[in-house]
Amino acid sequence: MKELENRLNRDITEREEVISTMGKRKSRKKPPAKARSIQPLDTQFNCPFCNHESSCEVKMDRTRKTAKISCHICMECFQTQIHNLSEPVDVYNDWIDACEEAN
Repeated sequence: MKELENRLNRDITEREEVISTMGKRKSRKKPPAKARSIQPLDTQFNCPFCNHESSCEVKMDRTRKTAKISCHICMECFQTQIHNLSEPVDVYNDWIDACEEAN
């Protein structure tokens, strides 16, 4: 009886060793992420008054926290307050919103 018990215990330990040393499936590595191309924002805009293309230019003074957008053709201009995250497109959108609000 003891001999049978010893043999069973040996078989169990051998199986545990075999199972623990068996190889695992190789996991596939994910492909590297594709680099997205960053498109720069516009700095020249269409004038809402004279409708000329790329005639409005934005000048931002971050020290005074103001920005001015003006048209080279019809000489219309707009000035607004900005913050650290403001971009020229934000100033243009403020100008368009002010024009729509006035009408």
